[in-house]
Amino acid sequence: MALKVKTAETKVVLVNLLICIIVFYTVYYVVLSVCFAVFRIKMLDGLAPFDFKTNPSWINPYYLVLVISLEITFFICGLLFALVVEEWVWDYAVTVTIIHIIITSVVMSEFPLMLHWWLALGTGVISMICGGQILAYCLFKDNFIYPILDDF
Repeated sequence: MALKVKTAETKVVLVNLLICIIVFYTVYYVVLSVCFAVFRIKMLDGLAPFDFKTNPSWINPYYLVLVISLEITFFICGLLFALVVEEWVWDYAVTVTIIHIIITSVVMSEFPLMLHWWLALGTGVISMICGGQILAYCLFKDNFIYPILDDF
């Protein structure tokens, strides 16, 4: 039994993934810029989305900017992904997050092992998936794909 994959479907998935990645990093840098302005931090570091080496401290404004911008970005992107991919938000959210982890590892030249970074990332992914899936359900509930469970 051979696996049959239509080229058109693969192309749509890859285009949607590219759109989601562009949306993710655009939103990330916009939110970072706003947070840097709100917290009055003078220098916006271009590598800030990939910084997992900053020591966690609630009195360090740079760390707060990194955490807050990560969480806001993930939540907003979940809502925007719902508009792009409709009911498949969870799939694209996980894929974009894995790509972000890979890019972070390459940019920082090491794999992130900081527990605080993984907790923030995990919380962000959960909010991205939940917010995006709820919005997708509300917007597209007439077209939502429900699995057929008669065979189970």
